Amino acid sequence: MNLSNENVIHVKDKDCEYLQFRKLLEYKDILTHAYSLGTDISYRTSTVKKEKLPKDEYEKVIESYKNLCNSIDCNYVNLVKTNQEHTDCVKIVNEKENLSDPDFNLEKYNATDGLITNKKDLILSTTNADCILLLFFDPVKKVIANTHSGWKGTLKRISVKTVEKMIKEYGCNPLDIICCICPSIRKCHFEVEKQVKDMFEKEFKDLENSNDIIEEKIKDKKWNIDTVLINQMILEKEGLKNENIIDSGICSVCNSDIIHSYRVEKEGYGLNTALIGLK
Repeated sequence: MNLSNENVIHVKDKDCEYLQFRKLLEYKDILTHAYSLGTDISYRTSTVKKEKLPKDEYEKVIESYKNLCNSIDCNYVNLVKTNQEHTDCVKIVNEKENLSDPDFNLEKYNATDGLITNKKDLILSTTNADCILLLFFDPVKKVIANTHSGWKGTLKRISVKTVEKMIKEYGCNPLDIICCICPSIRKCHFEVEKQVKDMFEKEFKDLENSNDIIEEKIKDKKWNIDTVLINQMILEKEGLKNENIIDSGICSVCNSDIIHSYRVEKEGYGLNTALIGLK
């Protein structure tokens, strides 16, 4: 299987597979990035309950990160990873805490779903299994961000809050910011019941073309929601150019043989990771 399309390239290395965005590759002299592929490995650094993984499982995760980082020419020790909890919390990263190990499972990143930095050699990491991961890059100010936006994060507009923080902390101009949308569950499979549908209708009543966002699947019972389109629309309202919002166009459920999907795998689901760093 090859997931390459007009926006992403599917890279097959001997030790791992991953996607890269064609737009971000235009800046490969100052930027490195990847979205991991493969359901035979997982990038989970703790259990679902945030407890430590058994040593042998953790070592496999570290080896997976090492292989991916080696493939995109960066040092896995420089990884900084969020402890995601579907919040709207976005934090600035100025330095590593651990000198010889990745910054995994640090208390300072608890309940954190987005990271921003302008420091070189810090590799920002998020993970997903259906949720949206967003890679931001301002090539003018040389600022990057990596944000996890599940349906709860989308309701909280964490993507917009990431941009707002890039503007406030680094003086970024939204017209310069590029946002790349990694594989995630799409409207074709994101089916919800009335309670969730009502929350989306209330929060995004300001958006036009609501029929494109929410589609009734089973009358008065089930609806499909396009969270990717919502993020595209609210980012445009925040000032990003349409042509700078680059969607992979890949559904994690439709491609669950190569991308982890919570809706498919259920309990014990694995995680893919998105990485981005300045050289």
